[in-house]
Amino acid sequence: MTQAPTKTTLRTWALVLGLIAGATGGGLALEHHISLTSQAMLYVLAVVLAAYALAPLPSALCAVAAVTAFNFFFVPPRWTLAVESQEHLIALLVMLVVALVISQLAAQLRNETERARLNAKRSQQLQELAGGLSMALQAQSVVELGQTALDTAFDGPNTLALVRPDGTLDFGLSLATKVQMGMHSCMREAATLGPGTGRWPGLNAWYIPLVSSAQLQGAVCIETVSASDGLGREHAQALCALLAQTLARLRIAAAMQVSQAEVQRQQLQGTFLAAISHDLRTPLAAVVGAASSLQSQGDRLSAAERERLLGSIVSEARYLSNVTENTLQLVQLTNAAQPLRKGWESMEEIVGAVLGRMRLRDTHHRITAQVPGQLPLIEADPVLLAQLLSNLLDNALKYSSGAITLQVQASAGQLLVSVEDCGKTIPADQQALIFQPYARCDRKGQRGTGLGLALCRAIAAAHSGTLNLQTCQAGGNCFVFAMPINPQQPRGDLP
Repeated sequence: MTQAPTKTTLRTWALVLGLIAGATGGGLALEHHISLTSQAMLYVLAVVLAAYALAPLPSALCAVAAVTAFNFFFVPPRWTLAVESQEHLIALLVMLVVALVISQLAAQLRNETERARLNAKRSQQLQELAGGLSMALQAQSVVELGQTALDTAFDGPNTLALVRPDGTLDFGLSLATKVQMGMHSCMREAATLGPGTGRWPGLNAWYIPLVSSAQLQGAVCIETVSASDGLGREHAQALCALLAQTLARLRIAAAMQVSQAEVQRQQLQGTFLAAISHDLRTPLAAVVGAASSLQSQGDRLSAAERERLLGSIVSEARYLSNVTENTLQLVQLTNAAQPLRKGWESMEEIVGAVLGRMRLRDTHHRITAQVPGQLPLIEADPVLLAQLLSNLLDNALKYSSGAITLQVQASAGQLLVSVEDCGKTIPADQQALIFQPYARCDRKGQRGTGLGLALCRAIAAAHSGTLNLQTCQAGGNCFVFAMPINPQQPRGDLP
């Protein structure tokens, strides 16, 4: 443990002796060619070199040794420490003062240089930390970056803890009681504690709160510090200020996301209420009018008239059922706090069930299905997927007059379901709009709420999938639903 300091000390004094010996040897070698003043300059040069290379104490001793050696070897009477003339004594004293001043100035210059280098290094660290924190999206990332920065700048040990929602500190590891009390105290006082701060000066650690905009984010403990290291304390406070600002930014961003989600939810609910009240009023009026006519004038109406009124009631009731079901499902998916209850399902069975229900509407047999066998199973809610396919097929029946193709295939780890019609191509500027709730393309002679495609896209997103619209080369529209296939298929028979 003491070997390194011993080697450093020996190297220092060896350098001092070497400089004095070199100046003495040079003076003796040149004594017949230079004056006493020039010989003194050799020792001054040795003092300058020592002051540049050594610490203040060894350089000062080198200055004293240089004056002593110059007096012993060169100042008459030579080979003694006595001084025969007052002029030589004054010269020796002036030389000693100059040597000591040079040593002190060189030491100060060296200290200033080291301080400038340290400040540049700390400034670079602050810049790099600020860049890293600007990319942080989670508090854990801030903690990791902050801990790394503290360990790089200070010997430590260093501790960084954030405030939990209940106001306590999340240390994440076992800490000494003294450290925990210090971190809680600095947060309570909202000030830095420890050496050089005027608060708790007897400690050997700095306790710095992470405060931004009067909001406490956590605390930092930096142990093994000195009261004289004011610049180090300022650097630690600057690091903590960056961490606190980033944590405050993350909290504000999280609060804004919650607020925006709440605003969107309120707007969506308002839109739902306004739209449902508008879209239900007309069919309800038609149902009530037809039922009233049958009740009050049923005996006087012909069979054909009664059949027409009954058909109107059934048609409007079915429309009301579709509107209600789509609205409730969309609200549930949009505001769902819990994940869907998924199971291993067969897409062939879901498509078969949907086609069975669509036969009543597809009286002209326009729908053609292309479903290969041995499709992989999918993790899905079969009711929601059936509703997605039903909405797509129902739209195709309403808004087109030609053939409709339902195709299912597995490709590149995805299950692809496409519904292609031969209707009027939806313009490119309206292809994104039609997936919004209550947004509809202009369809003469057709009515609807505009909820079907919005619900379909919500169902696709709930299954980690996508629903997109493509334009067919021969004209018409093709809606493509894609969802991932879990490669770990279940073994054995499904329940």
